[in-house]
Amino acid sequence: MDIRNLQAFVRVAESGSFSLAAERLHLTQPAVSKRIAALESGLAHRLFDRMGRRLRLTEAGETLLPRARRILAEFEDARRRLEDLSGEVGGHLRLGTSHHIGLHRLPPLLRDFTRRYPEAQLDLEFLDSEAACEAVAQGRLDLGVVTLPTRPPDNLRVIPVWPDPLAFVVAPDHPLAVHRRVSPSRLAEHRAILPGPETYTGQIIARAFQARGVQLDAGPSIHYLETIKMLVAVGLGWSLLPRSLLDEQLIEVQVQGLGKLSRTLGLVRHRERTLSNAAQAFVDLLTPD
Repeated sequence: MDIRNLQAFVRVAESGSFSLAAERLHLTQPAVSKRIAALESGLAHRLFDRMGRRLRLTEAGETLLPRARRILAEFEDARRRLEDLSGEVGGHLRLGTSHHIGLHRLPPLLRDFTRRYPEAQLDLEFLDSEAACEAVAQGRLDLGVVTLPTRPPDNLRVIPVWPDPLAFVVAPDHPLAVHRRVSPSRLAEHRAILPGPETYTGQIIARAFQARGVQLDAGPSIHYLETIKMLVAVGLGWSLLPRSLLDEQLIEVQVQGLGKLSRTLGLVRHRERTLSNAAQAFVDLLTPD
């Protein structure tokens, strides 16, 4: 069984798309299709039902998926251990991070890492924090630099790195801008532009308002904080954003009774996986203490 065919199968199963899998594997779509066909032929089972543009795992595909993940995790662990026998920092480091952290926190660290360890190959993937945590838990990524979950899975170790205080913000011409201090119920009378309720940041917001018995009028969920900032700045609603994003385009509004809301940014790693030399070097760089 070709390990590359298994990699293609897992990527297609997780993304639900041949084209997305091809993009993530840096292959053409026909090449991915060929690998899936070869795997299906070798196993004598169809792995996907193709219904127009939609893909669905067959019973054989559902049976294979968790086992394929374990095989790939074992293969990666073996490859990593062999690469590390020399003691040098090299090989692949598969790192996942959110767009916000990748734009505002990581650039100097990535620059420092690549200068110190030119033999290490950094594979950087931009994902929602929740997806990055899941990828680390499944063994697809070595490390994640993300918004940390408040209730992490048992197989993940979380390492706080940066406190990230949050602020309620509106545009300068928003009706709430002249008040500067409002009640949660008064704020909830106006349209909100928030991350999705499934996101860690969205959960912080939801818990704060639920504790006050207030229902929010939230518009469509948006995961990119920079996009939310733009929509708030042009007057389409209020939001809760990291203080690091505040500038002259936004006015902070104090909300009574909610206290100082904050989230924590940091590192996630699998508890049971041995880190490669490159991954350990990155952890040491990110958490020097």
